[in-house]
Amino acid sequence: MSVASPSDVDVTRPVASAPETRPRPTRGSIVITRHGRPALDRDLTFGWRDYKIWWDKYDAGGLAADQQPPEELVQSAAEADVVFSSPLKRSLETAQAIAPKRDIVTDPVFVEAALPPPPVPGLRLRPGHWGVFARAAWWLGYSGGLESRREAEHRAEAAADRLVEAAERGQDVVLCAHGWFNRMLRPALQARGWNCVRDGRDSYWSFRRFENR
Repeated sequence: MSVASPSDVDVTRPVASAPETRPRPTRGSIVITRHGRPALDRDLTFGWRDYKIWWDKYDAGGLAADQQPPEELVQSAAEADVVFSSPLKRSLETAQAIAPKRDIVTDPVFVEAALPPPPVPGLRLRPGHWGVFARAAWWLGYSGGLESRREAEHRAEAAADRLVEAAERGQDVVLCAHGWFNRMLRPALQARGWNCVRDGRDSYWSFRRFENR
């Protein structure tokens, strides 16, 4: 049996190369912050009807003057590829404070969950106490004709999808929104594989960081 010599080999035949592989973009991070301290006066006591009026003013109002956001939050916003905000004034002013001269992407999917006070005759409370009472009633099923808990949970799912879509493209994301709705985003993000690696709780200017590596 003859053996092929080097001259018998077809050296012009191309050698198959390995298929080109492109690395998937690294997921970005998601930072969700609560707005700064609002300007509206809380040193009041009133009934449920006046609380509804007060809450409408709260939703329409902005931040109190002379506040400084945490430096760590400002740094996160400076490094972010996109800054989202609820369109409510207190959140938008927060976004502008931590990300000056940046384009802010506003979306009503991020607004606070409804907070309707139950109509209890004769009950008079301060705004903070009304907030706790109204949120507990809302959580248990009272909506007063506004967005229900179930509807808000569906909206939180849509909001989480919006944030994850951006982060999955490799973008670092910052959202300026609201205390209770930010809480509702946490389980929605965790269900999508995003872990809370920093929990700053729920005070003004506080923030949580989520990662999925």
